[in-house]
Amino acid sequence: MKSPDLPRPRAGRYALPTLVAAGLLSGCATAPGADPRDPWEPYNRSMTRFNTAVDDAVMKPVATLYKRVAPPVVRTGFGNFFGNLGDVWSFVNNVLQAKPEGALHSFWRVVINTTVGIGGVFDPASEMHLVRHREDFGQTLGRWGAPPGPYVVLPLLGSSTLRDTVALPVDYYGQPLGHVQDIPVRNSLTAVQAVDTRSRLLSVTDVLEEAALDRYTFQRDAYLAKRRNDIYDGNPPPEPDPADEAPAEPADDAASAPAKAKP
Repeated sequence: MKSPDLPRPRAGRYALPTLVAAGLLSGCATAPGADPRDPWEPYNRSMTRFNTAVDDAVMKPVATLYKRVAPPVVRTGFGNFFGNLGDVWSFVNNVLQAKPEGALHSFWRVVINTTVGIGGVFDPASEMHLVRHREDFGQTLGRWGAPPGPYVVLPLLGSSTLRDTVALPVDYYGQPLGHVQDIPVRNSLTAVQAVDTRSRLLSVTDVLEEAALDRYTFQRDAYLAKRRNDIYDGNPPPEPDPADEAPAEPADDAASAPAKAKP
């Protein structure tokens, strides 16, 4: 069966993540949650179950077959190629975040891997100690003070925050893959990238399924911690203790009343 063509990114196509966020704000704002970062927990849990069912039925089997059939050198080549494409957008976000070292490393990684690395299939830049600084527009917003907002699980895309969801259209437009003119080539590369990415997470999900008592809570906390770590480049400030921000309890009236003077 021929897969439907993916449309080229246009401004009008970016309404979906915004509508999702708006719908969550209007429809789920009253849903209580034990964690203040996750006020939409009932919805998020149901969407997590849906995503897990899709992954178990489609993505995980395909990724397992891909990892079993494709030789390691092929998988490494695909990973390098898609990583080189990601470095282009990382360069832009490093510039937007005023990070000169990250911008220079990303720039020279793209130049060297695209030329010497034959279109990014090989990664000589890493051998030259040019570190990959992954940055996206959600991190750029966080860098300049935008709060993460509530945790949200997106259909098929998985864990996110309101800030990262708003940034998705910009990230999609900024990725070079979205600007490939040939629709069948773009669709094929997008599918290969999804399968290749999922194959690299097979061992992680296996450990998660065996170790986590509550997979949803573990996945949520791990995602939020990672994103916070990404925003602060591995040196996040200590999070405020909710107990320190709680108002002091009023003193007992009898104990606080001034003692009467003896006659």
